[in-house]
Amino acid sequence: MTSPQQPQQQPEPHDTDAPGAGVPMPPAGAPEPPAQPPADAPGTMMLQAQQQPAGSPGTMMLQAQQPPAPHGTPAQHAPHGAPKDAGTMMLQAQQPPAGPVPPQQPYQQQPGQEAHAGGQPQIPAAWQGGGPGGAAPGYVSPIPVRRTNLGHALASEWTKIRSVRSTMWTLGAMIILVVGVGLLTALALSTTDQTFDPLLGGAWFGLLLGTLCVIPLGVLVISSEYGTGMIRTTFTACPSRARVLTAKAIVLFALTFVITTVSTTLVSLLHAGMLDGPAPTGDQWLRATVGAGLYVALLSLLAMGAGSLLRHSAGAISAMTGLVLLPMLLAVFMIGSESLQPLAKAMIQYSIPSSLGAIYGQPFLPGGPEGWQPLLVLAGVTAVVLGGAYAALEKRDV
Repeated sequence: MTSPQQPQQQPEPHDTDAPGAGVPMPPAGAPEPPAQPPADAPGTMMLQAQQQPAGSPGTMMLQAQQPPAPHGTPAQHAPHGAPKDAGTMMLQAQQPPAGPVPPQQPYQQQPGQEAHAGGQPQIPAAWQGGGPGGAAPGYVSPIPVRRTNLGHALASEWTKIRSVRSTMWTLGAMIILVVGVGLLTALALSTTDQTFDPLLGGAWFGLLLGTLCVIPLGVLVISSEYGTGMIRTTFTACPSRARVLTAKAIVLFALTFVITTVSTTLVSLLHAGMLDGPAPTGDQWLRATVGAGLYVALLSLLAMGAGSLLRHSAGAISAMTGLVLLPMLLAVFMIGSESLQPLAKAMIQYSIPSSLGAIYGQPFLPGGPEGWQPLLVLAGVTAVVLGGAYAALEKRDV
């Protein structure tokens, strides 16, 4: 059987050794006071905000106090060596320097502002219309805004083309090939006792090899940006895609024309001084220098158009190299057939190596373009390819 629960014995009021002695009991029906944390509970703190005397305005002290230990708590529970003001933190609010307060200037109503009922100024209509759905701008920047033009795009493209290593390597290799091979050709021909007419006819061998270096440069001007994703940044800075392509074409054409013209002029001077033959005419000098520079510059634009259409560096370089060399190689194998002989002759006459020889007065086969005609043919082909590049650039996404 279960024995009835025995009531616990309450300590006598006069028993001071019992815990809780000396604490008066609350009368019946009174609300219970908040529970005090036990004295032996570590880390229990109370934050008490105390206002300082009136002599220090704006100063408030937050003091962390421990609840008083009940009677009979052993002294060894207190922390050893704790200072009396441990846990005291001062928050000082700085007051403005003493002195007379300047009077506040009254609000002056600007012209064009009408006061509402109650004396409040009305917000200008330009500010009311600003924000989402407003017709007028909410804020006008004091910084002057200039409209971009083709000059800004040209400066950007010139910075790009002169700051990449491919430009230095390709143009450097072209100069070495054009001048070096031209000098070796002049030395080899000068050992013979022959008379050369035209005198500058042998200067185009090095230029033909130099075109193989200009083609990669023309392709990389635009295809490299598609490969790295930089073309998105370019079109973000200049939303007019036609302007970007025009700036690239102008910078590339000018750079290749100047480098090629200087190189071919040096080679022509070497051939004129080292070989025997009739003096070149003015037209021959012009075609051997300026004409050759224009032809190579147009070839670089053709490579750029191919790079813009294909958007792949290796594919565009391969296609342009095939365009330069493949017709001549195919014609060599086709010329032995009587049925294919007319086609083979046309492929040789209009090939790029034969066109370069025709500019210097030495075409591979007679009957093809002569003089300035190869330059016009290449200009027409380049215009068609660039036109397709402009159309594709406006319609296709990046």
